[in-house]
Amino acid sequence: MKAASVIDYRELARARLPKFLFEYIDGGSYAEVTLRRNITDLEAVALRQRVLRDVSKIDLTTTLFGQNFSMPVALAPIGLAGMNARRGERQAVRAAEKAGIPFILSTVSACPLAEVAKAAAKPFWFQLYMIRDRGFMKDLLAEAAAIGCPTLVFTVDMPVPGSRYRDYRSGLAGAPGLMGSLRRMGQAILHPRWAWDVGICGRPHALGNVAPVLGKNTGLEDFFAWMRNNFEPNVGWHDIEWIRSQWKGSIVIKGILDRQDARLALEAGADGIVVSNHGGRQLDGTLSSARALPPIADEVGGRMTILADGGIRSGLDVVRMLALGANGVMLGRAWAYALAAGGEKAITHMLGLMRAEMNVAMALTGTTRIAEISKHHP
Repeated sequence: MKAASVIDYRELARARLPKFLFEYIDGGSYAEVTLRRNITDLEAVALRQRVLRDVSKIDLTTTLFGQNFSMPVALAPIGLAGMNARRGERQAVRAAEKAGIPFILSTVSACPLAEVAKAAAKPFWFQLYMIRDRGFMKDLLAEAAAIGCPTLVFTVDMPVPGSRYRDYRSGLAGAPGLMGSLRRMGQAILHPRWAWDVGICGRPHALGNVAPVLGKNTGLEDFFAWMRNNFEPNVGWHDIEWIRSQWKGSIVIKGILDRQDARLALEAGADGIVVSNHGGRQLDGTLSSARALPPIADEVGGRMTILADGGIRSGLDVVRMLALGANGVMLGRAWAYALAAGGEKAITHMLGLMRAEMNVAMALTGTTRIAEISKHHP
């Protein structure tokens, strides 16, 4: 099948990946109410169609945190992304560079900072969780700064991991020891292209940035145990001061859903926020990003940069998020599906689809520049 949309890439990813990896990408927490809301609430956003306007020249360029980009889209941080294709984060950063957009490397990526930096021609952004071991955090921040990462995306909506039923059902989580390994291996054997490309040729499978603290315990069960034991539940706004003391670049706080928290982020000195519910993977039943965004934009819009993610499956969805008040969006599952389906080339193609869809949506709303989009939501 030739992909014509992100939805097509989702089906191609399902066909290529072992079940435990596809369910990890695709799933949410508990009954996945928020996961569904992210999509349906965004689909329900109506745009103002305008006619008889000169839309012969559409300009998608924008500036985020002092950097110029070809469109207001970034590849969001995704844990375990490098398991979807051979050394996946290296392929993704190259695709982002070709498209002229930011790539954000996850703390829990398969490829470590240094490896991704070797594959990149330009600086990329880095994402960090609050971790109990402050010495380890300090080292990661120093390494990210040393390789030139200009922007830190600090994720705050994961003091504890959400309960994701699909991961238990597939054997990705809650299946320790030999039997769990055999179960995942059995799923991999059913997908021989992935097994060769990633399982054999994509080694090492250690989580690169946290490998130093995992030591010899690098299996998936060890990784999830480390997450449960090392994410910091005792975190507060004062910790932003500590992050600022260690980081001189831009700081973006990811995981904001409440307008009061948005104001506190502004008061704490953050340069930007990401309106996000972690892709429906944390607190189930909470607001979708599309519902949470407008009041947050009313609260802090114009005083800090607002990014948003959650449910974005097309360039039309990008325009919808911008119309709701975002300055830019992050793509999560969209690029993970494409990476799994066809690596760097597929991500490049998917971003091309996004660009074309944005052009159409802007033309049909009589909009020619990104800054004008907010005027075209009823």
